[in-house]
Amino acid sequence: MNKTTLVKATRRLSRLLLAALLVLLPLAAVGCGGSGPPEQGTSGTSPASGTPDGLVIVASIFAPYDFARTIAGEVAEVSMLVPPGAETHSFEPSPQDIILLNTADVFIYVGGESDAWLEKIVASLDNPGLTLVRMTDLVQTVEEEELEGVVELEEEPGEEAEEEGAGPEIDEHVWTSLRNAETIVSSLANTFSELDSGHAELFQANAEQLNDELGALDTRMTEIVRNAQRSTVVFGDRFPIRYFVDDYGLSYYAAFPGCSTAVDTSPATIAFLVDTVKEQNIPVVFYIELSDQRIARSIAEETGAQTLLFHSVHNISKEDMEAGATYVGLMQANADNLEVALN
Repeated sequence: MNKTTLVKATRRLSRLLLAALLVLLPLAAVGCGGSGPPEQGTSGTSPASGTPDGLVIVASIFAPYDFARTIAGEVAEVSMLVPPGAETHSFEPSPQDIILLNTADVFIYVGGESDAWLEKIVASLDNPGLTLVRMTDLVQTVEEEELEGVVELEEEPGEEAEEEGAGPEIDEHVWTSLRNAETIVSSLANTFSELDSGHAELFQANAEQLNDELGALDTRMTEIVRNAQRSTVVFGDRFPIRYFVDDYGLSYYAAFPGCSTAVDTSPATIAFLVDTVKEQNIPVVFYIELSDQRIARSIAEETGAQTLLFHSVHNISKEDMEAGATYVGLMQANADNLEVALN
């Protein structure tokens, strides 16, 4: 038996063992950081129906999961680690997830401070053949910045001391830029092609088609901004789209910075956003996916603006997953809402 055949046989055996263990192991419920129900720490999607010897690909969140399944088609097994509807910042993997990562060929994740826990888990895996893809390594990143008008609530005793000396963090939401998404897609196609050369032509063709769609959508976004009456957006929520607004030269205000884990904001911040919406006659206050929309609605009630969704494609609801949501489709909906917000 040659080395390649042996590796494939070992992977088939590992997957059979995985299936058996998934039946035997109970589901591990994990308390979430917000007010919602406990999140299930089990992979968010069933693997796509791939060939027994095809790549096993795991992505941490929805955007790279959708890129990977579009590129790989039916010749790989693609799973998403964080379940649909779960809060990504408080998710913890279950034993099933660890087993899945131990049998995977590729793991795609964001990188950065909020993924430090994931890197510790990866370091503990018994899977030396695992190829790691950090999206923050594939594109140029920017540091998180303080937002104008945001007045933080008074910190609990000891919090400031814990953060003292910490350097600036990068903004990790690199996939929210359509241009970054094209770069990430091309890189994933190259990685898959190197690991499974027999399907390289398919991977490259699928990636090229996806990038054509992303490029067309980028052109549409550019036209929307060029023809708009204003160039400022307001988020009554977290602000995970720094890379997106940078692409099109948009100004922005928000209740929280991109990676904030805060669940409440100060009255002074809300007052600032209300004044900004009124002074600039902003017609839309955005909220992001899986949000309770509380802050956005309060600003809208004070100003007469409407609230609309801007989807960061970080994670999606169970209903959206079942309905076949895609990165491109969600970004097309963002384009529709952005056009309303800027006119």
